[in-house]
Amino acid sequence: MVTIADVAKHAGVATSTVSYVLSGKRSISPETRQRVHASVDALGYRPNASARALASSRSNVLALVIPLRAGMHVPVMMQFATAVVTTARRYDHDVLLLTADEGATGLERVQQSSLVDAVVVMDIELYDERVPLLRALDLPSILIGFPLDAEGLTCIDLDFVRAAELCVDHLADLGHQRIALLGTPSAVYERQTGFAHRTREGFRAGVDRRSVHGVETPCESSHEAVLKTVEQLLRDEPELTGLVVQNEPIIGPLLDVLRSLGRRVPEDMSVLAICADDVAEGQRPRLSSVSIPAEQIGQQAVELLIGKLDGLAPPAGTLVPAVLTARASSGPAPQLDRSTTA
Repeated sequence: MVTIADVAKHAGVATSTVSYVLSGKRSISPETRQRVHASVDALGYRPNASARALASSRSNVLALVIPLRAGMHVPVMMQFATAVVTTARRYDHDVLLLTADEGATGLERVQQSSLVDAVVVMDIELYDERVPLLRALDLPSILIGFPLDAEGLTCIDLDFVRAAELCVDHLADLGHQRIALLGTPSAVYERQTGFAHRTREGFRAGVDRRSVHGVETPCESSHEAVLKTVEQLLRDEPELTGLVVQNEPIIGPLLDVLRSLGRRVPEDMSVLAICADDVAEGQRPRLSSVSIPAEQIGQQAVELLIGKLDGLAPPAGTLVPAVLTARASSGPAPQLDRSTTA
């Protein structure tokens, strides 16, 4: 391991001079600073994290508030968390996990204890009780998700409105006239979680713009709930030919249910999902989908937060563009036999 003494020897200066250059605590000539930094780069020296933290009065710890509660799909949450942790480590920061059920109290506690330098908050609700506190706290933050009023906040998320519109456009372009949104469990809507409501907003906007008939229904995650929901949906909408799914745990059961009901995908029913690419690729048939780029969003969230800690002004809001990949689960709308559906 390269030490500060190695850097000093390589640069031809005292060890204390290297320390002053790296900490900025004393004025050092530009020529000497340049020589020290050149030696740091040449040797690949990485200053000890705890020493840097002590010098800068930082803890080098970020807090991540993660939602572990009803209606949230844990594997997706873990993808976001993994991206936050791995990116934080690249900036020599560790991550302290908090659960969302601690609410505003948890944020106040970590701020008062000086345990962390900044906080990443997930599972944002439209009228999130934590938002006023985040605006008031002397603690840099970034939200993965958007409240209804995002003024004074730094937020990042997938453009869920556009994601839903892309799904509607794809089905409409294939000739589908009657489509449905199979949404998250009811608890997610009842909490007014932002991503679910924005997807529904985009679905409604797309349906209106394309002049197609659209219906929406929440769906719980058990196989029995999927069967009951789909059976009721097909009774109410017998001419339904397209489904948009925003509920990753139900994708496998949904395809099983459609097969058991004699609905072929995509010949009788086209299915699109807003989900991770590996989930879409792992189905049979492979699902057309809008990807949830958890790794990209988690990485960008940390990079924006580190920038705030370093005095940079981030954009108020970052919407990651939605991208639809057409695969085998969507096809032209079937020609319905009106005599059997009337």
